[in-house]
Amino acid sequence: MSKPIAKPVSAKSPAPSTRSRVKRVPDRGHYDRDTVHAVLDAGHVCHVAFSQDGQPVVIPTAYWREGDHLYIHGSTKSRMAMALAQGEPACVAVTLLDGLVLARSAFHHSMNYRSVVAFGRFEPVPDDHKMAALEAFTEKLAPGRWAEIRGPNKQEFKATMVLRLALSEASAKIRRGPPKDDAEDMAIPAWAGVLPFNTGFAAPEPDPLLAPGTPLPSYLKALTRR
Repeated sequence: MSKPIAKPVSAKSPAPSTRSRVKRVPDRGHYDRDTVHAVLDAGHVCHVAFSQDGQPVVIPTAYWREGDHLYIHGSTKSRMAMALAQGEPACVAVTLLDGLVLARSAFHHSMNYRSVVAFGRFEPVPDDHKMAALEAFTEKLAPGRWAEIRGPNKQEFKATMVLRLALSEASAKIRRGPPKDDAEDMAIPAWAGVLPFNTGFAAPEPDPLLAPGTPLPSYLKALTRR
C-alpha cells in the first residue's frame, strides 16, 4: 500500500520569512502553497514545539488542515493547549519518510522524505466554528465517519480546545531520487539505490464488543485499499 505522493512542485516561490527559509541544501526547499498543503494532507501526526517556563517542549499530536490553517485539538487542561492559547510562539513540524537512500559511501547515505515546518502563534477556534472543525478532523481520519457516530455532547465540547495556526510562514523540504555518490566512489562494489518506505492501513480489527453482523463501512474498505 503506497502513500499519497506530493503534487508536482511548481516554480520556486520566495520564502515567506528569513526563519522559514531552507538553509541546508536550499534547492530542496519549496514555499508554494500547493506543495506545502500536499505534504500536510498526506500526514496525520505533527510535532509542536514551544517553551513553557523556560523549558523547551515538543509534543506529538494529531492535526488536520483547513484552507491556509493547520488545526490541532486537545483537552482544555493540557499544558500544550493552555500555553498555545495564550499566544506562546510555536513551531510545527511534519515529516513523511519515503525511503532509505543507500549510497556507496557512508557519508552520502540519506533518506527520501517530504516535510513541512511552520512558525507562528496558535489561536483558539471560537465555539461557533469548533464543532465544524471537529467534524473536519473526523472526516480527515475516515471520510464518511461523522455521519455514523455520536458527536460531542455539551460536556465533551466544553472540555475540548481547538487551535489553529496560520500557514503564512511555512516551508516544505523534499528529497527525491537516488544517492549522490562522488565520482571516485562509483567503482565500489556495494549495492546502491533506494529502499522505498510505504505505509498504509491494514485490515480493520473489530471491537470485541461489536454487535454481530455490523458491516464494515465502505469508507474503511477504501482506506485499506490505498
